[in-house]
Amino acid sequence: MELQTLAERLDDELDTSAYADLDASANGLQVGPTRTTHEVEHVAVAVDACEATAEAAAEAGADLLVTHHGIVWGGLGRVTGQAYDRVTAFTDRDLPLYVSHLPLDGHPELGNAARLADTLDVRETEPFGSLGPEHVGRRGVAAEPYTHDELRETLADALDTGDQPVRVLPFGPDEIEDVAILTGSGTDWLGEAVEAGCDALVTGEGKGKAYHEAREAGLSVFLAGHYATETGGVRAVAERLEAWGLDTTFLEHPTGL
Repeated sequence: MELQTLAERLDDELDTSAYADLDASANGLQVGPTRTTHEVEHVAVAVDACEATAEAAAEAGADLLVTHHGIVWGGLGRVTGQAYDRVTAFTDRDLPLYVSHLPLDGHPELGNAARLADTLDVRETEPFGSLGPEHVGRRGVAAEPYTHDELRETLADALDTGDQPVRVLPFGPDEIEDVAILTGSGTDWLGEAVEAGCDALVTGEGKGKAYHEAREAGLSVFLAGHYATETGGVRAVAERLEAWGLDTTFLEHPTGL
């Protein structure tokens, strides 16, 4: 499939344009030719775009790398130092980069939160984590109530946490049914979870103020790692790419963070 055709198809699938004014990430085709033909047969997917994943994608024989976190945030200034090294990691290998940040967080089927909800058997999900007119998470009801230990162990078993523990702020009810999920750094939406009557918020990492906010509000918070909670989205994109007739490779590079 021609690169521009594939990029446009992914933009449509992920509703990239809906987040254009909301996301600091330059979503869509972030590195790559726009006027020449570049055929794509093999796509590598990873959580982070960096020198290590660019090298791994090239070694895997990929024609394109698709990631959740890109290398351009808030516009591109001087391309020197580390910025130069990251850009040339792709250009020197003739490896285009496609990025989907918030669109892949909020997608109701392929999104990070949606996939983590599937992992936890959280059903009847609806949008959660409002950001302007869009959402970046999901909320639903667990098929079977969890205890704190059960939910922590399920997350630890299902996710690649880089040998780091799943941290828990156990301030909510002993029986967890109503679960809000916002992967990555999601504790800014703790108040929304409280207002919605959730028992727990599952996210990746938290800010210091989340401890007291959760304790005072009676909400449990599960911190399973930024990287670990955001592998589901790119894996789901890989499944969709395979349905479109492309070969894929998932590149594992856990950070433990």
